[in-house]
Amino acid sequence: MIVGNPIKNLFSGNMQWLENKQSTILSAASIISAATIVSALSGIIIKRILLHKFSDTIQAQEALEAFWIAFQVPDLLFQLIVVGAFSAAFIPIFTRVRNKNEATAFKMSSILLNIVLMAFVFLGCIVFVFAREITEFRTGAQITTEQIDIIVNLTRLMLFAQFFFAVSNFFTGILQSYHRFIIPALASILYNIGILIGVYFFSESMGIYAAGAGVLIGAFLHMLIQIPLILKMGFRYQPALNFKFDGVSDFFTLIPPRMLSIGAYEFRKLLLGFFTTSIGNLSFLVMYLAVNLMVIPIRFFGTPIGQAALPFLSEESDRHELKRYKSLVVQSLNQIAFLTLPASVLLLLLRVPVVRLVYGVDNFTWPSTILTSQLVGIIAISITVQALVQLLIRAFYALRDTRTPLLITVLDFVFYLVLGAFFVFYLNWGVIGIAVATTLTAFFEFGLFIYFLHRKVVDLFDREFWIPQLKIVTASFIMAVLTYLPFKIFDELVFNTSRTIELIGLTVSTATIGMLVYVYIGALLEIKELQLIRSIFQRFNTTGKNLSKTPEVVVENSGEDSNV
Repeated sequence: MIVGNPIKNLFSGNMQWLENKQSTILSAASIISAATIVSALSGIIIKRILLHKFSDTIQAQEALEAFWIAFQVPDLLFQLIVVGAFSAAFIPIFTRVRNKNEATAFKMSSILLNIVLMAFVFLGCIVFVFAREITEFRTGAQITTEQIDIIVNLTRLMLFAQFFFAVSNFFTGILQSYHRFIIPALASILYNIGILIGVYFFSESMGIYAAGAGVLIGAFLHMLIQIPLILKMGFRYQPALNFKFDGVSDFFTLIPPRMLSIGAYEFRKLLLGFFTTSIGNLSFLVMYLAVNLMVIPIRFFGTPIGQAALPFLSEESDRHELKRYKSLVVQSLNQIAFLTLPASVLLLLLRVPVVRLVYGVDNFTWPSTILTSQLVGIIAISITVQALVQLLIRAFYALRDTRTPLLITVLDFVFYLVLGAFFVFYLNWGVIGIAVATTLTAFFEFGLFIYFLHRKVVDLFDREFWIPQLKIVTASFIMAVLTYLPFKIFDELVFNTSRTIELIGLTVSTATIGMLVYVYIGALLEIKELQLIRSIFQRFNTTGKNLSKTPEVVVENSGEDSNV
């Protein structure tokens, strides 16, 4: 009762929409996408501010590079223990136990949270103590002594931030199991706001360590905003440990393959750090900036639909409704491809203007701009397949299969290791070789996921998948051809791109033409996913209160299984 009144006050009146339930994958994905867009834009602002503050000298640029390298080990620990547990195992198990008894599900949640936090603290202490040795082992010969010192200190600082993230993602798992996506989506925005607070208020006194302090503030805010709604859902923390409790044993059966799978993927990130610090010349910095541009379409469309689909796919799998499961998987994949492929084409065409607009501070040199643009162009080719993998991997999790994604990720890791070493150390392609290896590995991974999921779920990828995909690829190709000419004309004859406002004009006009061509060709080809554009705009034009009540989108596919 003591907690109830402030919660009631917080979620009353105009704030009631924050706790609304999203009843479809598209409504949930719309919420996540909207917050992701805001989060991505604030993330761009953060990177631009950091480049402005820490790029006036080589030493400052090296410090900024060290800050982003320092993220890797704390993030590996978080991804391995927390994300590995909750993304693969928690939501499906919690959903099953909750359907039988909600109180049991909440107690199971407390037990799992305690186990995960104990593991995180134990490994975190090891990383804290041996941070220098770990840093020296995982970086190449071109890393400087000053950079190692910064990486060590920031690694230790950001371990505390990951602890807050561990608790926060546990809350996110529960809320998403209840189809509440708004508050978890807003949490990512508050995380970036926390970083901005740290950089803005402490950069003069703390230097690059202000960014680390901002990460700590942002992680705390990420956790804090979810507490009221998680309590309103009925969760109460219990300091309990019972490895034989309902659902706990299932949890430990599912997470080892997922943890190993994430470990292989995270070690691939460490390989990126090793390769780039072996090359030197701030290669990690430019590669990091390029990758962050590339992942924006994936974050906008691939990840939100994948996250939103998991609870729905888990429910259909738990009810053994494979027909409905197949329909949701295929429709979600078509939606992701429809939204990401034109974004990939536009980023490929507009790579130089986009890099200049996003990272074009005074101290970001023209050679750095060109190199970053080249990297963006290479890895932009793989945007769609990387976005599709976000859904495919969760399709396996919904079937409680974490072993197959593990196998694929291990093969993916070996493929990337061999290609990266070959391009960097044998062919001496430098950072360009890393970008090529990244793109080829993404297609290799996508092919494996398609192959193994098709074997597991018979007749999953039939004409309902391949024909829409072929239409989307065709529309995107025609869009690229018909957009390239006006882009070159605008660039050379219309806009003076030495001015920011005209650079924006070039980017916006070219992107507008490209999207109009894509929509027109899509209409000619009768791409059903065009209805998504109308639906998404309708959802964003309604108030937050009405968003979750929007009727389901009907996409004709296979009789009664056509609702998304």
